[in-house]
Amino acid sequence: MSQLKILASHGTGNVAAILPDTVSSTRYVEFDAPYLKKSMEDAGLKSSQIVIQNAQGSDATEYSDAQADITSGAKVLIMDPLDSGVGSRIESYANAHHVPVIDYDRLTLGGSRKYYVSFNNVYVGTLLGNGLVSCIKAWGVKSPQVMVMHGAVTDNNATLFAQGYDAVLAPYFKNGTYKDVANPAGTWTPDVALTEFEAAYTAHPNINAVLMPNDENGAPIIHYLQTRHIKADTFPVTGQDATLTGLQNIISGYQCGTVYKPIYLEAQAAVALAMYLRAGLTPPSALVNGTVKDIDTGVEVPSILLTPEWVTASTIQSTVVKDGFVPASQICAGSFASDCTKYGIS
Repeated sequence: MSQLKILASHGTGNVAAILPDTVSSTRYVEFDAPYLKKSMEDAGLKSSQIVIQNAQGSDATEYSDAQADITSGAKVLIMDPLDSGVGSRIESYANAHHVPVIDYDRLTLGGSRKYYVSFNNVYVGTLLGNGLVSCIKAWGVKSPQVMVMHGAVTDNNATLFAQGYDAVLAPYFKNGTYKDVANPAGTWTPDVALTEFEAAYTAHPNINAVLMPNDENGAPIIHYLQTRHIKADTFPVTGQDATLTGLQNIISGYQCGTVYKPIYLEAQAAVALAMYLRAGLTPPSALVNGTVKDIDTGVEVPSILLTPEWVTASTIQSTVVKDGFVPASQICAGSFASDCTKYGIS
């Protein structure tokens, strides 16, 4: 971080971060905002130079926040768009005012950002697919009847996740080892995901495995299966984001695993990149380690792509707990204490 402090001395003005905080997720409030703030402070920025805002799920708020930040002297904008429509508007406005934009976590399709910082989202999908395959084998699922669920169709990350897990599962469907039973349209809203699952499960009660792209959508489905007296370690469900509920579902035998993305690394990478841009310098290739194609424009966007991890019950202690992402005291509360003892989580 000492290098970032040196770079900070060359620039003036603010670094602004705008996060979506969609209704269905508290990730940005609980994790990204604090990590971004700490990374900015570690980079040598004063509190008066740091602006982190919460759009509260509103396109209009996200756009007005960006305008206000630029008017107030922001030199770099780190932005996670609620959707590509508002993201493109923000980036157009920023470009007109000569303020570089970093797409954070989610790429703005059709946008004009300078850089993109995220995890390797195709690999996230690959981990989900391989996780389901491993779990089906370990749990002894016979004649796997698989429901493949997706994230919101408007989210490019969901598209990239699907590329990864579809590629893993395709050979199993093609050779008849698994049957591809249902593929709903996709959502990031848990109650909508539950409705989609219930409809498919009613029509196809033989479904016995679900590729689920995140923990939050999986949670109500797992609860529904429990009300149907489905036993632990018999009906694989995948997940992503290493949420508290997801981790508890894993150790109790109702979720195969979760894709853990160390968000503090994503925040550090975004701020490191922002400091180079703020100083008017070109970031080194050691930092900008890849590209992601904007499928709307065909542009290959220079990107920092971080590596996610597949976490199971036996690796929660060495990953999520070790990093302080979710404390063991929360995971092991109440009835989950014995599960934590079983897997050495403390």
